[in-house]
Amino acid sequence: MNRILTHIIFVVCVLGCGLLIGINNIPGEWYQSLAKPSFNPPNWIFAPVWSVLYVIIGFVGARTFLDHRHSAAMRLWVAQMIFNFAWSPLFFGANEVALALIVIIALLVSIVTFIAATRRQDYLSAILFVPYLAWVAFATLLNGSIFLMN
Repeated sequence: MNRILTHIIFVVCVLGCGLLIGINNIPGEWYQSLAKPSFNPPNWIFAPVWSVLYVIIGFVGARTFLDHRHSAAMRLWVAQMIFNFAWSPLFFGANEVALALIVIIALLVSIVTFIAATRRQDYLSAILFVPYLAWVAFATLLNGSIFLMN
């Protein structure tokens, strides 16, 4: 029962915080005025993709907390959450494209490092982070392209 409750708490907290940050950092006129690459997806795609990813991230966080609480993997999971939650306020809130690019690169590195750290001790968590890695790699490319174009 405690395992299920821990998973629920992690998923609700990660998803809730992610949605709260998203609601408070909605792309506005400033973002609309930026030059964007041709591969920039429509704005409506971000909320559903991030919602699914936040559920996965919360689930993986709970697994890591329950089974490897004092490990490097747990510290990496926390680090990637800090970088993840910092990006939108920097990019959309503060309009800091360059600083957001630095943060998203750190996020990308922390995800790769988390996958490497967990692949032997918790293969499922490592595999579950692969779609997250792919999306953040794409988001990094977008952030970098927007930085270069503006």
